[in-house]
Amino acid sequence: THAKMATIPLGFNIDSPRWDQSTFMGRLKHFLNITDPRTVLVPEEELDRAKALVEGCRAGVLPPGSSQEQLLYAKKLYDSAFHPDSGEKMNFIGRMSFQVPGGMAITGCMLQFYRTVPAVVFWQWVNQSFNAFVNYTNRNAASPISLRQIGVAYVTATGAALATAVGLNLYTKRAPPLLARWVPFAAVAAANCVNIPMMRQQEIINGITVTDENNNELGHSRRAAVKGIAQVVLSRITMAAPGMIILPIIMERLEKFTFMQRIRVLHGPLQVLLCGGFLLFMVPAACALFPQRCSLALDDLELELRDSIVAKHGDKVPYVYFNKGL
Repeated sequence: THAKMATIPLGFNIDSPRWDQSTFMGRLKHFLNITDPRTVLVPEEELDRAKALVEGCRAGVLPPGSSQEQLLYAKKLYDSAFHPDSGEKMNFIGRMSFQVPGGMAITGCMLQFYRTVPAVVFWQWVNQSFNAFVNYTNRNAASPISLRQIGVAYVTATGAALATAVGLNLYTKRAPPLLARWVPFAAVAAANCVNIPMMRQQEIINGITVTDENNNELGHSRRAAVKGIAQVVLSRITMAAPGMIILPIIMERLEKFTFMQRIRVLHGPLQVLLCGGFLLFMVPAACALFPQRCSLALDDLELELRDSIVAKHGDKVPYVYFNKGL
């Protein structure tokens, strides 16, 4: 194995992040890397090769001539396409790397077609279907969810989005035009507050696995699940906010120009492109708001879990850690 391992520097660990995950900038670089929309175009065979290379590196068995660059690129592909808990390949629509192309098309259309109730209903439904897919794909895989629960989550989130959108649409009929353009964002924010907790209800009901800093399992905590899910809701709303709040202001100004009134047919594509520009930065920035490996002070845990940890480990475990999902 010495010949095989020759190009791998001593102490190289493929699973330790390249950037410091305790800082926002470190997390931003990490998520810029794994939400890179270009990885969506990578063929399946190359993704499978990347997985084999990552697993080989973990086992200490590598093809001769493997360089650190190749390993880091394989890890980037692996992180973008495989679930961090289960190691299973995620459907490409649910991957974070598909958030930019998928999100820009849907958000652009929601912002463009906000005037009529049928258009609002259709695009909010499309958006909630996409969200449900993403939330299911990026759940904490240690907490299985039944098809019935997925159905209920999907229907309630879609209902919340439609009620907000249609209700506000009727309410803003007499309001300034800009307010009507902000209705899609209000609907998206309301739906996120319903969709994510519903889609991940098993975690809230049964708790999620918490570990010590060396990844030794300590038990299941519902409070940890609530904290993780609340952070995900906040980061998803942040992801959508700049594009859905600033873009309507830009379009409102642009549409006053004569040249823009001549090219009405291009308003939709223009909004989609501008949404893409916002999402390209906002997807990684929103994912980076909170550490992926979330922590919770021992004192904030449920009493019975706290007692069992103290009984086994004394005061050696001041914090517990868990994967908050995306």
